[in-house]
Amino acid sequence: MLVLIVLSSGAMLAWPLIRGAGGGTLTADAAVHLINRERAVLVDLRDPEEYAAGHMIGAKNVPLAQLEEKLASTVKNKNVPLLLVCENGSRAQRAVAAAKKLGYEQAQAVSGGLKAWKAANLPVEKA
Repeated sequence: MLVLIVLSSGAMLAWPLIRGAGGGTLTADAAVHLINRERAVLVDLRDPEEYAAGHMIGAKNVPLAQLEEKLASTVKNKNVPLLLVCENGSRAQRAVAAAKKLGYEQAQAVSGGLKAWKAANLPVEKA
């Protein structure tokens, strides 16, 4: 019985790591943690007009169509966590693979995008 408890406890602790490693996504709260503790860089993949209407504080705007050309000049340190965000998370999820291909191994998409960020009552600024 004790072995079963140990195994199930280990599985519960490992589940977020397994889930995060496969999908490359994280919640808005987890994103805030990475920003505050590990100096993660936020990259907003939306078009400049969308970005100007409201974005996460400190986010850098690199439209998805220009990601491969502009990411290296916008985020020079490839060793920091890179948080990719869009309106609802779909563009960011697609961009994770491209960012990793460019050498950003800690690239992750913010699940739910800016909508989830706002729903969590986290700050947004306008350009």
